[in-house]
Parts: sequence; structure tokens; C-alpha cells
Amino acid sequence: MLRARDVSLLTSLRSRSFCPENPDGLPGGAARAEQGSASRAARDLGRGWKVNPYVDIAPGETHELMSIDEPGCVRRFWATTDRPHWRSLILRAYWDDSEEPAIEVPYGDFFCNGWGVYAHVASAMVVAAPHGGMNSYWPMPFDENARITLENIGDTTACVYYQIDVETCGEYHGHGYLHTQFRRSNPLATGETHVIAADVKGRGQYVGTYLAWSPSSEGWWGEGEVKFWLDSDDEFPSIASTGLEDYMGGAWNFDVGGRYQTFTTPYLGLPQALPIDQAYVPGQRFGMYRWHVPDPIRFSRRLGCVDVQALGWGEDGRYQQLTDDIASTCWFYLDHPSTTRPQLPSASELAI
Repeated sequence: MLRARDVSLLTSLRSRSFCPENPDGLPGGAARAEQGSASRAARDLGRGWKVNPYVDIAPGETHELMSIDEPGCVRRFWATTDRPHWRSLILRAYWDDSEEPAIEVPYGDFFCNGWGVYAHVASAMVVAAPHGGMNSYWPMPFDENARITLENIGDTTACVYYQIDVETCGEYHGHGYLHTQFRRSNPLATGETHVIAADVKGRGQYVGTYLAWSPSSEGWWGEGEVKFWLDSDDEFPSIASTGLEDYMGGAWNFDVGGRYQTFTTPYLGLPQALPIDQAYVPGQRFGMYRWHVPDPIRFSRRLGCVDVQALGWGEDGRYQQLTDDIASTCWFYLDHPSTTRPQLPSASELAI
């Protein structure tokens, strides 16, 4: 990844960019449409103006956002669409001829907006800008080819603007492929933990967690620990946090004067608490992220499991097991272009 001090460094790398105005990302291929999604608005302007800036994805349709047949690395992915589609558009990415996607996640959760209500995120890897401009800066390298799609599993047509910026002519051997896993427990069964990642075989590094969490009971809900089973770990994990807010970089319930305090920083944050003027009431909704970019969690053979406990704090001074609504997205790099992944929930199971 280019560092600020290297921004003036000249290289042999080249840039390609995929969007509705240049769906093939070809050199000299942009803004050539004579008819397109905005033909009516541009009818007095002609070719070369804003003729085809977005695509409509009908219910049941999968739209290919990008397809490229040379080594490269996605450097930035920007998109926007209306909020009702944030859980019903499914983002998938395929690396190096793999028939199975490495990335399969609802659109909103990929951009740390899992509740269908806009939350401002100002992090190094994901930026959600007013009022729904979604940006991903996760590097996505590939050795041979890549394909990125959006499927509409909802019941209304989605209008989607997007741009995917790709670097080519580089050397990507030794870099891992970006993967995600998405899961939802709604509700989490009593006495169980919510699994974030599981059964990943190979060498890699875990780099990010986003949680969309809604407690089912009154009081503080984030006493649970986040745990990582690595390589030969069996009964016990190698890494355990001291509490959910601690793992997310906060402390003491995110509470400032009896209210949750939202925050967004380069590598961790609690950008969403709904409603913001209440605290410790059931049915609230929270969004939080932690990027392990300065501190990736490395494994040489296996990422056995990552999970989080749902624990509350009882008035009697004891922990209470909770049955909350928890949706998680995780990011990791792996030496294989595909791996095991959980079954994607149905449209009704994804619904907010």
C-alpha cells in the first residue's frame, strides 16, 4: 500500500477504473455512451457528458461490477444506493478463476452500516460519507484475474452508482487474497457464543471485525470476550479480550455521563448507537468495528474459530447470558483464493 511519504514515487504501475461509464475499465473507454441510465437528463448535452452514471439491478438479478484478466489489486471501491437495499444487495468477489466467492456479504455490512440507517464512519479502511457514499480501502490483490458482482435478493429494483479503482502491472506473489465471512444470530441461543469466523485452513492474517448488535434486555450488554483459536489451539484459544468494548478500543460500557459515546477513528470505533439519547434499553442498535491493520492476527495453518460471548451485567453483580441479535462481518487475508464459508442467510433472515 502506498504510504504518504511515497506519494511522489514514480513506478511502472498502471491504473484501470470500472464504473457504469466504463464498465470494461478499458484505456480510453470511459464516457463514450450515447444511450444510458441518464439519457433523458443528458438529452441536450450529448456524448461525453453524464449519460450512463448508474445501473439498475432488478430483483433476482446479479450485476457484474468488474471483470479483469490480468494481475492487479483493487485499491478503492466506492458505491452508493438507497438505504432499503443495504441488506438486500449481496456483494461477492472471486479471485483467480475460483468458482467460489472469497467475499460474500451484504452491501451495508461490508461498509460498516448494517442497520440500514446511515452511520458516519471515518476509518482508514472503510469510510461512510454523507449521506451514504460508501468507500472501501481494503487492498484486494490477485495474481491472474478477478470478478466482483452485486446480487439483488430484494423485491424492488436497486439504483447503484459505483467505481472500482484497480492498480495493474505490479507484483502480487506473496500477498494474500482478501476474504470475508458474514453471520447473523437472531436471536443467539441461550448459552451459545456468536461465531465470527470458523474453519479457515491455510496461512494468513485476520484483519478486521464489524458487529451490528441489538441487545434483547435492559442493562449493559457488552461484557463478553472476543476469542481467537489459531493453528493447533484446541480447547482453549490463544487470544482472548477482556470485554467487547475493550476489544473495540473503548472502556466502561462506552458510557459518558449515562449516555453511549460514539466515536470513529482510523482503526476502531463505535460509530452507531440508536437511539443516541437513550442507554441500557432493550432493542437499541449498535455498530462497531476494529481493524487489525497495525496488529494483524497471524496464523500459519489454520484459523479455527473467532467468536464473541453475549454477556450482560446483572444488578446482582453477576454476568448474564444474553439472547441478542448479532450480525458480524470479518475480513482476513489467506494464501488461497477460496475457502470454507458459512451459508448466506435468506432474504427474510437478513431483514432488519
